[in-house]
Amino acid sequence: MTAPSRRDILRPLEYLGISAVISVFVGLVVLGSTREIPLALIFFGIAFIVTLVTLAMLALAMRPDAEEKLDLDNQDHDAH
Repeated sequence: MTAPSRRDILRPLEYLGISAVISVFVGLVVLGSTREIPLALIFFGIAFIVTLVTLAMLALAMRPDAEEKLDLDNQDHDAH
């Protein structure tokens, strides 16, 4: 079994980073328009969760490329 690549290890951090950036933007827009910190924090949290779930679902919907298919076949062959 091969060790996961650096890209595979950092992929979840990319999703968290993108979600954080989008949610900070939403939180700042709400804070700038309403001047209510609790409301901005609520929208920050909602935007973070919605963005993270959306990115995860889109990642699951992608079809594996040839390299990923080969890796999955190798893992299946090693398991038998």
